[in-house]
Amino acid sequence: VILKFVLDEVRSGKEHGQMLMTKCNFRDLKKASMLYALCSMLFVCGFAANAAPAAEDFITRDVAVIRVMDKAAGRARTLHAPVGVRTEWEKLEILVRACRDTQPFAAHDSFMFVEIAKRATPAAPRIRIFSGWMTASAPGDNPLQDAEYDLWLTRCE
Repeated sequence: VILKFVLDEVRSGKEHGQMLMTKCNFRDLKKASMLYALCSMLFVCGFAANAAPAAEDFITRDVAVIRVMDKAAGRARTLHAPVGVRTEWEKLEILVRACRDTQPFAAHDSFMFVEIAKRATPAAPRIRIFSGWMTASAPGDNPLQDAEYDLWLTRCE
């Protein structure tokens, strides 16, 4: 802020600015201007880099296309899980809370917030084994870690 004030005063040619011009030479003014420009760029870029994506950056979808694999049996199946509806497959109970795609002109990716519960037997209470976001482009970033099942998002529809 002080550097900006000094530069503004020097450029405006006011009395203080004229006094400052007599005390500093052109090289000092050039260094100060470059320093001010660099600080401004870093300040603006820092805020741009830390900005979170806005809600309008995504398209909300109604159905998550999920791939599920039973490791012991070696079976895999593609499930279409509607958002907000419990979907069952073998011992798993899958509840997709949100499914979103990126905008058409951005790099394509799909995101799903899902809660997964497992039952040991049909009469047993379900136990939540996963709750969180999954991405289609990087299924290994936040995977379902279970001894019997693998589950990942393929896309949103």
